[in-house]
Amino acid sequence: MRYVVTGGAGFIGSNTVDELVRRGHRVTVFDDLSSGKQHNLARIGDKIDFVQGTITDAAAVSAACRGADYVLHLAARTSVPRSVKDPVETNHVNVDGTVNVLVAARDAGVRRVVFASSSAIYGETPTLPKREDMPPAPISPYGVTKLVGELYGNMFQHVYGVEFVSLRYFNVFGPRQDPGSPYSGVLSLFIAAMRNGGAPLIYGDGEQSRDFTYVENVVNANLQAFEAPGVAGMAFNLGTGGRYTLNETLRVLEKFAGRTADANYTQPRPGDIRDSQADISRAREKLGFNPRISFEEGLRRTWDWYSARQ
Repeated sequence: MRYVVTGGAGFIGSNTVDELVRRGHRVTVFDDLSSGKQHNLARIGDKIDFVQGTITDAAAVSAACRGADYVLHLAARTSVPRSVKDPVETNHVNVDGTVNVLVAARDAGVRRVVFASSSAIYGETPTLPKREDMPPAPISPYGVTKLVGELYGNMFQHVYGVEFVSLRYFNVFGPRQDPGSPYSGVLSLFIAAMRNGGAPLIYGDGEQSRDFTYVENVVNANLQAFEAPGVAGMAFNLGTGGRYTLNETLRVLEKFAGRTADANYTQPRPGDIRDSQADISRAREKLGFNPRISFEEGLRRTWDWYSARQ
């Protein structure tokens, strides 16, 4: 089978591409390297086709998808704060780019598109855990673009027959998450600060909670979403079903680092959600999803990965 992975040089993308190659599939990685890194693919560079391009270029996306059986669409502007700062750019990449991917998949006769959606579509609805049948209520431009991507994908399935599955990621973390940007995932920033002797920065009081999900769990679900029968047109939460506050997370990292965090606290950021937790019963039932790597085990593996690179 031939797979196209948009954003395949990024954090989740490159980990997924590794597994696709390990399973013997042909893979084309399509990435503009704006946040992805080519060195993430260094170990398998001779086993994949790499195309540098942006999903806002319809012709380039179309060319990359020719002959593909499946498309995993990960490429996006993924930061909530960045989307609040520049909603126009986020909309252009995440909405216009997703439409380009869907058109390319339709024209190539792709069997199924798997779309990286987000828990951000739920917004501040107070009910926990979040269920897929809850009404969406995003509070950031990023969350809105992910909801629109789901709507477009389901429309393409209805009108054009392109099978489409949405995966709503809950705060994925792990090796290759880049701490070099203020828009990076919070755990990579915490780990970098703790390893370098710095003070982690927390927006708010640190009691906001997240369903932190180790990347290996998500990689397995990405591939299950291609293979599972009878799930076209459905959305699935991908988390662990638990949640940790940021303060609790720092306590775990303190054990690894052997020192106190001495975090700096500042004002909450616009668009940030207070609490997030996934109901993963649908993914368990329909995809066979089983998040085998716990939060603390995943955090230890991530800490060790960053430690080995210093």
